[in-house]
Amino acid sequence: MIEASARRDLEARLADRVEFDTDLRRHTSLRIGGPADALVTVADRDDLAATLGLCRKHALSTIVLGAGFNVLVREGGIRGVVLRLKKLRRIERVASDAITIEAGASHATITRYCIENGLTGLEFGAGIPGTLGGWLAMNAGIGVREMKDVVVGIDVMSPDGERITHVPREQLDFRYRALDGLDAGSVIVAATLRAEESERAKVQDEVDRLLAQRHATQPIDIPSCGSVFRNPAGQFAGQLIEGAGLKGAREGAAEISSVHANFIVNHGGASAADVLNLIERARAKVESETGIQLETEVKILGEPVATNEGDPA
Repeated sequence: MIEASARRDLEARLADRVEFDTDLRRHTSLRIGGPADALVTVADRDDLAATLGLCRKHALSTIVLGAGFNVLVREGGIRGVVLRLKKLRRIERVASDAITIEAGASHATITRYCIENGLTGLEFGAGIPGTLGGWLAMNAGIGVREMKDVVVGIDVMSPDGERITHVPREQLDFRYRALDGLDAGSVIVAATLRAEESERAKVQDEVDRLLAQRHATQPIDIPSCGSVFRNPAGQFAGQLIEGAGLKGAREGAAEISSVHANFIVNHGGASAADVLNLIERARAKVESETGIQLETEVKILGEPVATNEGDPA
């Protein structure tokens, strides 16, 4: 819980941009999650800096939620302050072959901007859900192209909110579905990406092709968190889970998707424990049949609800 003095400071600075003890289910793509001690939707970079400063003053932990994809929030909720950057979404052409995008810009906004301005190089992101900040943190991408291939540099706000530092690509440690090397508690506020001039029609055609492929192969129209497991080297997690006979397996209202076995979907009312049980079933069955240990790509956040039944995580 947030102490009274910290609550007063946050309310005085942020007014209605801070919510206390708010349910995170409506802020995650899985529609699962308990309360955050505080949820702050920052209006701009000054708001973000002030919030980080207050969190440092009151020793409050912070976490950036983004658009709520690639996360599973337990029903016990998240202690400290959850930051949402969705209003930081400005996109600016900074060179003939580069654009700067703020971290809260959505995948749809970025794709639309590239189509309207005839810019190629970022089509691979079409349909990858989330915001630019999440794309960077997860090194999002598809088989032939990832964020590491298009980043020129990123702008990062220090954990105390006192400065923004530009970090060039050569100093960034991108790995498979991860970005390492940034200070704990720092926040990505923007990135400059390579995007070259092209014909609008060509950009639109490639986006349409990728979106059609996603709609045909992934459960787009039902709540999910995106890919649950990382693909092992030379393998596909979905194929391994399907080969283990778990496609369509259910725990409560959670199901290993019958469309793509590396997605777990929520048919309505699923709990974090339901999803975690399916994760462990898939991990155990694949390992027993193939010897391959699946690693989760989804980030598991928050605390379990106290229960005598235990928690599979």
